[in-house]
Amino acid sequence: MKKLILSCALTGAATTRKNCPYIPYSPKEIAAEAKRAADAGASICHIHAREDDGTPSWRLEVFQAIQEEVRKLCPTLIINYSTGAVGVSIEERMNHIKPIKPDMAAFNMGSMNYAIYSKKQKKFYFNGVFQNSFDDMQYVVKVMNEAGTVPEMECFDTGHIRNAEVLRDMGLIPDNACYSLVMGVLGGIPATTENLIHQIKQVPEGHFWQTIAISRKQWQLAAVTCTMGGNFRVGLEDNFYLPNNEMAKSNGECVEWGVKLARMMGREVATIEETREMLQMPLRD
Repeated sequence: MKKLILSCALTGAATTRKNCPYIPYSPKEIAAEAKRAADAGASICHIHAREDDGTPSWRLEVFQAIQEEVRKLCPTLIINYSTGAVGVSIEERMNHIKPIKPDMAAFNMGSMNYAIYSKKQKKFYFNGVFQNSFDDMQYVVKVMNEAGTVPEMECFDTGHIRNAEVLRDMGLIPDNACYSLVMGVLGGIPATTENLIHQIKQVPEGHFWQTIAISRKQWQLAAVTCTMGGNFRVGLEDNFYLPNNEMAKSNGECVEWGVKLARMMGREVATIEETREMLQMPLRD
């Protein structure tokens, strides 16, 4: 099989250090985690911006600081910024793409309920509507195309994969755009082996795809992904726990286990340079 591209999501937006004390907040902390992930074998790092107190940030100067700090430590790493948020305008969500022109950015492929629910407490910790209309999506992908940023199409359900067909027919989706099969978010498709296989079958033949499984089922679905010839993502945004049930102390540890799993399943992990070649994403100044 071809080499596996391993991505790492360093820090999300919803969880805090109360959930996991090792989540990075500041640009320097995020850069240090990016270095640990890259040294362990990740070629792509997905990044949300945060204020120093951990709250989500959409300030351009924060993204610029992250870019500067990551590039100091990881000159060739593929940086993939988030553009997804609940209750934030699409213009604000895209404000950092034009000036920074990142290698890659998340492109959310449809609207959905987005929630975190506790069965133990019988209550929602988070409950909102994640809005991504076709008008929004056209705006997002046009901004990315103008910036030379590769869209990472985050598909939280089967309909989201279908949505890409319309935009591709309009000539808006570049050939090297990536399909991310996001599973396990309440409001989206559940994280099961059967659902993953179904989602894989919906991806147009010949296109890059990766599995993003939220929760501890990440490792099971990563193994399935390896056998199906795909790629997968790890990191503290998606899952705090390693396959041995210990909490990860860094994103580097998550990547180390991802590399071990890939090799156990007969897959070698692509380097940053190999990933850039596979995704037709040359290094830019």
